[in-house]
Amino acid sequence: MQSTVNSPAQAMLSKVPEVTLMFWVVKIAATTLGETGGDAVSMSMQLGYLAATGIFAVLFLLAVAAQIGAKRYHPVLYWTTIIATTTVGTTLADFADRSLGIGYAGGASLLFALLLASLAIWHRTLGTVSVVSVSSPKSEMFYWMTIMFSQTLGTALGDWTADTAGLGYGGGAIVFGALLALVAAAYYRTRLSHTVLFWAAFILTRPLGAVVGDFLDKPFDAGGLALSRYTASAVLLALIAASMRLFPQKAAVKTH
Repeated sequence: MQSTVNSPAQAMLSKVPEVTLMFWVVKIAATTLGETGGDAVSMSMQLGYLAATGIFAVLFLLAVAAQIGAKRYHPVLYWTTIIATTTVGTTLADFADRSLGIGYAGGASLLFALLLASLAIWHRTLGTVSVVSVSSPKSEMFYWMTIMFSQTLGTALGDWTADTAGLGYGGGAIVFGALLALVAAAYYRTRLSHTVLFWAAFILTRPLGAVVGDFLDKPFDAGGLALSRYTASAVLLALIAASMRLFPQKAAVKTH
């Protein structure tokens, strides 16, 4: 799904990247990295979900502050912030679902309600939730809050699909991959709002990354490949860096 510009002569650059195929490739890799990276700190380092959430929350707030303070779109800074939201989303969802005993269904329902509320307040305040409108501190705050909720929701939803629903990691990946394919088809073949379809796709990439990340690092007897979380995270980080280097992303354009 790709953003379009109707009047290039009257346009200004946004603080987020243009939505192209490579945007989605890097987004899925980043969400998968969030799962393996979050698990590496909370489980492999044995710090626990609460301590890991605290660490990643600080990194998330620092990254968002730097992103909002930047004058223009910086690819490395933007994707660093995205990764920060995925890692804190992973540990926060695990803490709520497992340590607090809310459960996957309860956690997913709560986070879905918060996500819808964030989008509703954003739209009511600024009149749009389109990503090409993200060029002011206020719109960026709504943008990153919404992304934070979507990333946390995705972790809970991915775990619920793989574990509670009994589909396993492979089955979960097929389900979310199929749903993303349907969203892509709707983008090109229907007149549904591209903004709505963007957020639908954005939300679905997170549970896809969650189940793929779990598939990479969970033990064989749990249906995974038993890869080291550190190794999997390093490979995913290298893939993201290579994709950004080989396929540079431009800033999205906001039309007046």
